[in-house]
Amino acid sequence: MTITIAQLQPIVALIAGILILLVPRLLNFIVAIYLILVGLLGLGIFR
Repeated sequence: MTITIAQLQPIVALIAGILILLVPRLLNFIVAIYLILVGLLGLGIFR
């Protein structure tokens, strides 16, 4: 079974949401890391 980006994004969002509920101070780091990864994926650096 291969995991595509379309399947990975909801999983990442779910994990991030749970972490934000448990530790609200992580919000800045989670959002920053997510935005960096989405930007790199959009530029085609990761395939």
